[in-house]
Amino acid sequence: MDPKLLEILVCPVSKIKLIYDKDAQELISTAANLAFPVRDGIPILLEDEARQLTSEEAETFRKQKS
Repeated sequence: MDPKLLEILVCPVSKIKLIYDKDAQELISTAANLAFPVRDGIPILLEDEARQLTSEEAETFRKQKS
């Protein structure tokens, strides 16, 4: 994923910066507890396409962010 693109992307629900999970190919919103898929390098920032994070996943990403 292009680092410059990642700098400007925000969660469409919470409007906070997203965390890129390279292994899972997802953009993570810790505020909305959602993971948005990245398909073929294209972020799919639609709430209907996102999956809900488990509480453990959300906590892990929050710790990373700090």
